[in-house]
Amino acid sequence: MKKSEKQLKKEEIKQLIIAELPKLMKRDAQTRELIYNLMKERFADKRQTEDRFEKILRELQIQREESEKKWAEWNRKWEENQKKWEENEKKWEENQKRWEENQRKWEENQRVINSILQEIKLLHRKHDSSIGALGARWGLIDEATFREAMKGILEENFPIKVTRYCKKDTEGEVFGRPDQIELDLIIRDGEVIVAEIKSSTSKGDVATFLRKLNFYEKNEGKKVHRKIIISPMIENAAKEFALSYGIEVYGYPEEVEFKEMQSSN
Repeated sequence: MKKSEKQLKKEEIKQLIIAELPKLMKRDAQTRELIYNLMKERFADKRQTEDRFEKILRELQIQREESEKKWAEWNRKWEENQKKWEENEKKWEENQKRWEENQRKWEENQRVINSILQEIKLLHRKHDSSIGALGARWGLIDEATFREAMKGILEENFPIKVTRYCKKDTEGEVFGRPDQIELDLIIRDGEVIVAEIKSSTSKGDVATFLRKLNFYEKNEGKKVHRKIIISPMIENAAKEFALSYGIEVYGYPEEVEFKEMQSSN
């Protein structure tokens, strides 16, 4: 038999089986048993299929329950962590407030300490100035040394420069005889400030200072805007006399006030 005829026969047999097998299975129990046994080797029967399906459902149920437990555990841990985080955040905020309060108290204490130190320093300087004034009055130190010391304190406390004005009074306008006229000048933004720095001041010294001021304005052609006397020891009558002529009187250089100027210490 030729190969093509053999293939044709197989195809005819296959078509015949497909056409007749369903009829045989309905009529013939032996045929059904044969087909069942052949199919059982490759496919599970209904009971096995149901068992497998139930097993899969049970496994799925177990996995779902385990997943729910894990999820619940994760959720519990998350809530615990969230609570801890909120507690830590609260503690951090409280600590931050305490730190800021301590910082504020420290800064306030530092300001108080600095203020006390400044007061002590000022008090020491005033004592030194008073002792220097007494020394100058008793001849222990000369007046020029005392004046230079006071001038240095004035320049240290304020951004100014004190210069010494010296000019010969040939007509004797100030002292009634020719003499050297000396004044301490502070020139600031076109403002002329004339200062007299002395260890002690009498009413006669104030009168002399006024004549010096007139001499300066007349000879220099400049108006004096402020007149200042700095003297640790000044007689009450001299102070009243000076104030009546618009002269500012201070006991110590640190007491002098300059508008729009800040002390360097």
